[in-house]
Amino acid sequence: MKQNFFEKYHTVYFIGIGGISMSGLAEILKSRGFSVSGSDMNASAVTERLCQDGIAVNIGHKAENITEDIQLVVYTAAIKEDNPELIAAKQKNIKIIDRAQLLGKIMEDYPHSIAVAGTHGKTTTTGMVSDILIYARKDPTITVGGILPTIDSNTKVGASSYFVAEACEYFDSFLQFYPFVGIILNIEADHLDYFKSLENIRASFHRFASHIPAKGTLVIHNEIPHLEELLEDIPCHIETFGLKGRANWTAENIDHDINGKNSFDVYHNGAFLGRVTLYVPGEHNITNALSAFAAAYALSLPTEHIIKGLEQFRGTERRFQKKGEKDGILVIDDYAHHPTEIKATLSAAKKIKHNKIYCVFQSHTYSRTKFLFDSFAEAFSDADVIVLADIYAAREKDTGLIHARDLEKKIALQGKNAVYCGDFHSIVQYLNQHCQRGDLILTVGAGDIYKVGEQFLNQ
Repeated sequence: MKQNFFEKYHTVYFIGIGGISMSGLAEILKSRGFSVSGSDMNASAVTERLCQDGIAVNIGHKAENITEDIQLVVYTAAIKEDNPELIAAKQKNIKIIDRAQLLGKIMEDYPHSIAVAGTHGKTTTTGMVSDILIYARKDPTITVGGILPTIDSNTKVGASSYFVAEACEYFDSFLQFYPFVGIILNIEADHLDYFKSLENIRASFHRFASHIPAKGTLVIHNEIPHLEELLEDIPCHIETFGLKGRANWTAENIDHDINGKNSFDVYHNGAFLGRVTLYVPGEHNITNALSAFAAAYALSLPTEHIIKGLEQFRGTERRFQKKGEKDGILVIDDYAHHPTEIKATLSAAKKIKHNKIYCVFQSHTYSRTKFLFDSFAEAFSDADVIVLADIYAAREKDTGLIHARDLEKKIALQGKNAVYCGDFHSIVQYLNQHCQRGDLILTVGAGDIYKVGEQFLNQ
C-alpha cells in the first residue's frame, strides 16, 4: 500500500459499508492491518459477513458513530450531503474521500492492475479475467460488482502484484484509476441524469483510456462507433476485439447448444490460438470472453491457462443465473437494466430450449426509463410475453413524469404482448395462472425483481 497516502489513515470508517463495492474495499483494508468500521441503513448478508470478519457495522447513520479516533471516512455516490455521518466527519475535519478515490489509491500499489469498463458487461468480464488469473495461480486481488462463484464473494484479497477491478463510469468514478491494462467493452447512452449526453460519456471513456500508461494496453471493442475519435492521442498499446469487421481478436466457427453453451475458435491477428468452450450463453459473452482473453494475453499469461480459466467460469450472481425449475418451468434471473443488455439477454434465452419466454421486467430508476423510453420499448422483440413491474426508484423520487403503464402501452405498439402487474405478488399470481410446462421465466432488472422468481419457485 502506498505510504504517501495511507500512512496517516490507519482508522477508516465506511458510510454505506453494506454496498457490494464498499464491503470489498473494507475487507481489503482490514486484511492489510487497518482498523475498519462502518454503517449501513439495513442489516444484510453482507453486513453479517463483515461482522464475522471483525469489522464493526452500525445499522443506521448517526452522527455519534463518527468518533474522535476515525482518521479517514469513505462514502459512496448514494450518500447525500445531508447524511449525519458525513456532516459529523466534516465538522471534525476528518479526511473524506469517495469510494472510487479509495479504490484508485489501492490500485496504485499493484503493477499488474486490470480495470474493466463499459456501459454493460463489466461484472461478467471482470469475473472472466479473475477466473483466468486464479486458474493461472496468480493469486490476484479482486473487486467485482457481483458474487463470483469461484471465490464465493465479490472480493478476494491476494498476495501478488495482480489486481482486477470493475470500473464504473457513473459520476466519472473510473477516472480515479490508472490501470496497466484497461478494457472498454462498449459505450452507450446511460446514466444521463449525470452525463446529460452521449458525447459527454464518450469524452469520459476517452479520458479513462488516456490514463493507461504507455507501456500498458487498452483492449477495446472494434464495433464502438467512431472508434478512431476515442483512440486519438491514446499513448498505450491498443488491441481491438469483436465478431464483426476487422479486429485483432476474433472468434470463428461459433457453435451454440440448446443449453446455451458456446464454443468458438480464438484468433489473434489471424493466428489460431485455441478453441474455447464457454458455459455462459449469448454472443455478447463471446465478445466479453475475447476481451478477457486479450487482457490476459497482454499480461503474458500462457494461452492454455487463459482457455482453462474461461472454461471454469460459470457466470456471476444475477447474470443469467438459473434460479431453479418448477413443474417444468425454468426460472432465470439477469441484472440487465439497459435496452442493449435486455436484447442480449433475451437473445441468449431464445437459444435455450423453451416454449414461451415470459420476460418479467422492472425498470431501474425513473430517469433511465424516461431517457431511454423508446429503446426500452423496442428491446423485447425476443420475448413472447412481457410482464411489467413498477419502476424501481433506487436513489430517485417519483415525479410522476413516467410510469410502467406508459412502457406497457409503448411496447404494445410494437406488436408485443405486454402486461402491467405492478407489485410482485400480482406478478407471481399472473405467472402461476399463465405459465405452462416448457416455458421460461426470465426476471430482468437491476433492482429486486429476482424476488419474483424466488417467490414463484417457493410457492
